[in-house]
Amino acid sequence: MTTRLADIAAQAGVSEATVSRVLNGKPGVAATTRQSVLAALDVLGYERPVRLRQRSEGLVGLITPELENPIFPALAQVIGQALTRQGYTPVLATQTPGGSTEDELTEMLVDRGVAGIIYVSGLHADTTADMQRYERLRAQGVPYVLVDGFSPKVQAPFISPDDRAAMSLAVTHLVSLGHTRIGLALGPKRFVPVQRKIEGFVRAVQDQLGLPAQTVETELVQHSLYTLEGGQAAATALIERNCTAVVCASDMMALGAIRAARQRGLEVPRDVSVVGFDDSPLIAFTDPPLTTIRKPVPAMGQAAVRTLLEEIGGTPAPHSEFVFMPELVVRGSTASAPNVLRTS
Repeated sequence: MTTRLADIAAQAGVSEATVSRVLNGKPGVAATTRQSVLAALDVLGYERPVRLRQRSEGLVGLITPELENPIFPALAQVIGQALTRQGYTPVLATQTPGGSTEDELTEMLVDRGVAGIIYVSGLHADTTADMQRYERLRAQGVPYVLVDGFSPKVQAPFISPDDRAAMSLAVTHLVSLGHTRIGLALGPKRFVPVQRKIEGFVRAVQDQLGLPAQTVETELVQHSLYTLEGGQAAATALIERNCTAVVCASDMMALGAIRAARQRGLEVPRDVSVVGFDDSPLIAFTDPPLTTIRKPVPAMGQAAVRTLLEEIGGTPAPHSEFVFMPELVVRGSTASAPNVLRTS
């Protein structure tokens, strides 16, 4: 016990006597000092005494489409930690093919009395989906925030990355390397983030390479699935159309694009450059390390929680979209176009 007191005191920068007073719930300790001691307990991995555990403000649901794409667990972790810090208990509900639907997961969370729900890449991003489901939820008095995918039909706050700007960053980078035949591999067209990426990509290629919009959309845009296999299929089609660079709408698709190039006896980045999207955990350690567009996950996750808690607290955010700027992270999967003279 003495050793533990000493560890906690050193971590918190206070005396052992102060640590003892906090742990025993004694008065006479400043609130900031008390918080420092509790934080030291958490950092060192000690369990808080029962009397000092923060009571939960309630449950908050988080619905994600799946967890195979590492960007979703990364976002869930940021959101979960932010909720916990505010005294809420996150409840992760994940859709699975052939399993629970978004509507079923919503009903389950509402039945358990959640204080609010955060939807990540849900049906709100699908332009063919019925948006009345969200109005019905609002009528039940359940606050919610929607991440990735905007709909003018839903009166709620939205959190999104700037997909159009992301494509401009990718195209600008590849054009600077001498690429003139750049392809875009992405998911089904009915999704809002897909439509925005196409808009940004077409505009960037038009502006920087002078290609007509019709040519870009018909020859250089390939729809597939947001999976490794989907990326492989889309990239194969684009490489067959003489693309020397492929921009992918997810890092998983980008790994599939690298596989597609290798299956054709091509090297990345010597023969084909590949750009991903998300900057998922561990993607910097692939072979080659992936050049990608980093999605601002920490900022987006924290904003989603902050906005939801304002809704729960009775000061709802306006029906608007909070858009976060992504950034280009250059690694080893992009290089000069094959037809550009190399000086090395």
